[in-house]
Amino acid sequence: MNNSNNSEMNNGGIPLEKIELFNEEFCSDQKNLLAMNAVTRTSITDVAMSRKAYVDAQHTFSHVVPLEGKATSQKSSGRCWIFAALNVMRLPLMKKNDLEEFEFSQNYMFFWDKFEKSNYFLESIIDTKDRPVDDRTVMWLFQTAVSDGGQWDMFVNLVNKYGVVPKDAMPESHASSSSALMNRVLLHKLREYAKEIRDLHTGGKNLLELRSLKEEQMKEIYRILCIFLGEPPKKFDWQFRNKDKEFFDFQNLSPKKFMEKHVPFNINNKICLVNAPTKDKPLNNVLTVKYLGNVAEGFPTRYLNVDISVIKKAASESIKDGEAVWFGNDVGKRFHRDIGVMDMDLYDYNLVIGTDTVLDKGSRLDYGDSAMTHAMVFTGVDIQDGKIEKWRVENSWGDKVGSKGYFIMTDKWFDEFLYEVVVDKKYVPKDIQEIAKQKPIELNPWDPMGSLAN
Repeated sequence: MNNSNNSEMNNGGIPLEKIELFNEEFCSDQKNLLAMNAVTRTSITDVAMSRKAYVDAQHTFSHVVPLEGKATSQKSSGRCWIFAALNVMRLPLMKKNDLEEFEFSQNYMFFWDKFEKSNYFLESIIDTKDRPVDDRTVMWLFQTAVSDGGQWDMFVNLVNKYGVVPKDAMPESHASSSSALMNRVLLHKLREYAKEIRDLHTGGKNLLELRSLKEEQMKEIYRILCIFLGEPPKKFDWQFRNKDKEFFDFQNLSPKKFMEKHVPFNINNKICLVNAPTKDKPLNNVLTVKYLGNVAEGFPTRYLNVDISVIKKAASESIKDGEAVWFGNDVGKRFHRDIGVMDMDLYDYNLVIGTDTVLDKGSRLDYGDSAMTHAMVFTGVDIQDGKIEKWRVENSWGDKVGSKGYFIMTDKWFDEFLYEVVVDKKYVPKDIQEIAKQKPIELNPWDPMGSLAN
């Protein structure tokens, strides 16, 4: 028996006798049995939820943006970044036109993002044409060609090239609200097209001939997208009544003209700040991610990696000035969807299961325990005696969660799981703005700072 034990230990196995000891130790503690009885019958989030944190989660804030729209819903799609960006942009439009409610067409932006991502993917295949098919970057491209997610600079590229339209001009489709099947069709087709391009290159064709083939492929992608999402409008009419019931009628608008004349939002005067405290991402540097983008001729994705205090000050000053803030975070951590609370003290796992995680923010990124997974909007901040206590969050999961779709984020949660904000440059110190002129540190495509796009 002893020889068997030694053999198992030498091979890295756990002997049965050791497992028996584990069980005896477990059963000897009445707290373990009580926790088992509770957690096997209900969710651990209900068992471990702190009563105090739940009671303290009050939806009152010292500073809020003057206008808030009705909570939107991305439904069964990964379009959070588009919804969040359009939700920020709609507020100045609503204020200018004295509107109680307004939504941009998220489907319109989704269409052009899918179209541009398809082209970006095929261009990336051309760029990597000399690498073996099992090269890690090539395989990464095959896996992530047309994901729903994205980053702020990708949104800027779409708006600059295609403008925006009201929701009525291009309403939701089945595939925009439930994108999985469309994505599957596109992914199959793009992998097929990738093989065609690589085979053509292997056969000795030049870059001009590869791009000629790509143009034919993109014509088919456009046709497929129109079938799934509808044809994007070139011109449209915008009619509405304001709060005073006055009627307005704007005829024959193009999407770019609509953005120029009716949306008082300078999308090109924003700056993207991130907090990624890892050794390979030193603070006060510019970061970019290889093969992270959509519009091939557009801006590359760039982040300014700064201390969390810089992000916090810029975001709070923006809100106090009446401007909402787009941000990226890891929404699934220390979070309850129904009550809409993100709080480091919300769950006392140590009380229930006798242990908790102790990784710091940088280690979570390095070891795959956290990443940017969701984009939302800050519309309020609560400051007491000069100290930030919590933040008001507008989500895009409809109005049946949280407080009619709005959530609470404690400032401690902000420190740990908030990774990215976009603010106007005027809220960022000049010395930080100067960092943007630096040559960026280029991260691998699979780095967690590219995760919102996947």
